[in-house]
Amino acid sequence: MKKTATRMLTEGGISVGLAIALSYLKIPIAALGGSIDFVMVPLIVFAYRWGLWKGLLAGLAFGTLKFFLAGGHAVNWESMLLDYSIAYMFVGFAGVLRQKKYMLPVSALIGCVARFAVHFVSGITIYAMYAEPTSDFFGLAVNTPNAWLFSLVYNGAYMLPNTVIAIVVCALLIKPVELLDRI
Repeated sequence: MKKTATRMLTEGGISVGLAIALSYLKIPIAALGGSIDFVMVPLIVFAYRWGLWKGLLAGLAFGTLKFFLAGGHAVNWESMLLDYSIAYMFVGFAGVLRQKKYMLPVSALIGCVARFAVHFVSGITIYAMYAEPTSDFFGLAVNTPNAWLFSLVYNGAYMLPNTVIAIVVCALLIKPVELLDRI
């Protein structure tokens, strides 16, 4: 069946809505935020089916809604943008392998690594205050090298399990997702 704009918008809305619903089913693992959940899976599947730009937009919509609807935590507006809107937007990078046969798990890895990169940058800039001594890094107060290690460990503690979950679930969904194009 030919893909239409109506079908894309419908799948996008369902994907974002499902991700919002899944955001309430989580295992919190850190005092400042971070949890283990399945929210990236619908966003990855959508990006894989419809491509990079549409995946980025769906991730942006989800990240912004998640902050407001699912109890988001931010220390300032920059952390809201980085840790929610932009981080989940970067999950849309899973769309770079759009419709490549059997590449859904690899797409999941790409989307998860992209999201981790945003959280890592947020950790070494905005959340650096939770680490040790501060130094100047291109005009930003950054705790070096402690902020880098702090951000790596903190964000890795929840992103690594989320990445494994996304890859495994996407591997299980390869056939059903490929069958969607026949409907």
